[in-house]
Amino acid sequence: MEITTPAKDGFFMPGEFEEHDGCIMIWPERPGSWAYGAVAARKVFAEIATAISESESVYMLVNDRTAESARQLLPEKIRLINIDTDDAWARDMCPTFVKNSAGRVCGVEWEFNAWGGAFDGLYKSWDKDNAAARKFCRRVGYECYNAKPFVLEGGSVHSDGQSTVITTEACLLSKGRNPNLTKEQIEKRLHEYLGAEKVIWLPRGIYNDETNEHVDNVCAFVRPAEVVLAWTDDKNDPQYALSKACLDVLENETDARGRKFTVHKLLIPKKPVCVTENDLAGLEFEDGEDIREAGERLAASYANFYISNGAVILPVFGDENDEKAVALMQRLFPERKIVPIFARDIIIGGGNIHCITQQIPKGAK
Repeated sequence: MEITTPAKDGFFMPGEFEEHDGCIMIWPERPGSWAYGAVAARKVFAEIATAISESESVYMLVNDRTAESARQLLPEKIRLINIDTDDAWARDMCPTFVKNSAGRVCGVEWEFNAWGGAFDGLYKSWDKDNAAARKFCRRVGYECYNAKPFVLEGGSVHSDGQSTVITTEACLLSKGRNPNLTKEQIEKRLHEYLGAEKVIWLPRGIYNDETNEHVDNVCAFVRPAEVVLAWTDDKNDPQYALSKACLDVLENETDARGRKFTVHKLLIPKKPVCVTENDLAGLEFEDGEDIREAGERLAASYANFYISNGAVILPVFGDENDEKAVALMQRLFPERKIVPIFARDIIIGGGNIHCITQQIPKGAK
């Protein structure tokens, strides 16, 4: 029997700015990601989940150890689902959802190998993370396509909902993902499983991003043919060359429908966000886990936001560029409330608001 794919069945990945049924998150626990017993991180996760739940359903994955603390901090309307995971990066380990023209929604499960497997993965064991996508779909009732053994994380792709997908070469061509596949073969997988007709390959992402530079930290669609791009005007900042390389591509490309891109420059924090000795004192690393160092620059970016039905949940860092980011996003999303969330307790774990959320498009199961 022929193995089918979403594209063969008429499915495609909608834009995040389109209507959602809900959002998946995972309650934080891992001592190597969330300092001091995840106390501060859980408060921020609860703040984000609460803001999202004002306009769409939220599913929070928990386990026997974490369910009680989640229930104490979260609104009653947020549904807890007992699915154990290795960490809390829902974007990368939970299903990517696709939709067809009749409005039916299905999940896609990718191979997850902790952002690089044996080559440069961030922890040694990821079996529970790798099983989470299918478990969620079964529990909630979505059919699920199996894209394994193709390695991909949800944070490495963005879609405009009209057959254009953006990604980064730094991530998808990294040796820890799919080293036996060519760029053309990888692109074909994006066509098959995301319904992409055109893939825009940005060269780089955010400086020092340990995911091998996911696209969701550097560039995001705000609507078809219109993106925000993480940016700095400081030519001495290592981010400048990376963002300039992405801008050069975007200014010379068209989307799947032949439209030129409108690019809005979204400044990164003026002052780099770095790991402190106090942060390190609260983290407990396992053997084989990526270890942080005091002074290490983290991949802080305002582009790592989540678009809910009624709001844009935007990371801020106590930086002088916070207000500029809020103002730009309000101009780009006049129909939504901009909800700034102080996100330092998330970025210490390595990612940010978009990384801990995964949208479920509106539609029938």
